[in-house]
Amino acid sequence: MPNPTLLSRLMLPALMLLASVALASDQDTGLRLQPINDRIYAIVGPFGNRTAENLGNNATFGFVVTDDGVVLIDSGGSAKGAAAIEALIQQVTDQAVKLVINTGGQDHRWLGNAYFKARGARIIASQAAVEDQRARLQEQLLRLQNLVGAEGLAGTEPVYADETFEEQTNLSIGGTDVELKMVGPAHTPGETLVWLPESRVAFSGDVVYVGRMLRVGSHSNSAHWIEAFESLAALEPEVVVPGHGPATDLARARADTLDYLVFLRETVGALMEDGGDITQIGSLDQSRFSYLEEYESLKGRNAQQVFQEMEWE
Repeated sequence: MPNPTLLSRLMLPALMLLASVALASDQDTGLRLQPINDRIYAIVGPFGNRTAENLGNNATFGFVVTDDGVVLIDSGGSAKGAAAIEALIQQVTDQAVKLVINTGGQDHRWLGNAYFKARGARIIASQAAVEDQRARLQEQLLRLQNLVGAEGLAGTEPVYADETFEEQTNLSIGGTDVELKMVGPAHTPGETLVWLPESRVAFSGDVVYVGRMLRVGSHSNSAHWIEAFESLAALEPEVVVPGHGPATDLARARADTLDYLVFLRETVGALMEDGGDITQIGSLDQSRFSYLEEYESLKGRNAQQVFQEMEWE
């Protein structure tokens, strides 16, 4: 009888060709399913900001179908956003979501928790992610009120993880091994990798952006973000499901995320060594990465934030 793990790996190249084809989609919110294999799926949200149309789901999520129910990676940016995610899951399986993993502190990683907890799901996150969620809750809700609106946020309640861990924890659910490794701070303090060793698929959360320029914010740590990416690379994944953008391979993840972080720190560092100050940030040539979505809106802010970080290193 053929080895099922080998068959799964042989299927990957063909399944990855489906990256631009929606198995199912929610046209209203812009979400689409991207199959990785017959049990693992990415849910790819739109680029750009949170809107009333996308219900705060401007990110990539994912799920794993096990023999004991569904494991969901990130719960969406609102209760209605969580319902849109569930609707896509139900296009694949009638099994319920039994476990929700929050990979970080961004609103779209966790503000759908209440929706799934009310339906019986456990919720797990790193302690650092929960602390970040608590610290930025009011900021996040205010932003969502402005961008998504009261109607889009109806029913959204902050619910934190039932279970937390400090650095790493391993789970076995319905015959599927799931390893969680906290690698933050990166984009946010509690970034967590979700590793499926049998299929060699990694859900990166916001450690990886594909096709869209990453954002270095006031809550980010660009130096440690590079280390977080290297922790991902050390796993040697065959498929990376990023926090933004479609599932891809490690080479594409490296080009769109790690290469940009290294370039940005080296370029800003050179400016500082030459006696430049923050008013000259706009003169930095980042055109090498102009192919990324949101390049124009984020390049200047990223450089400015990295400059402010490096002043204190």
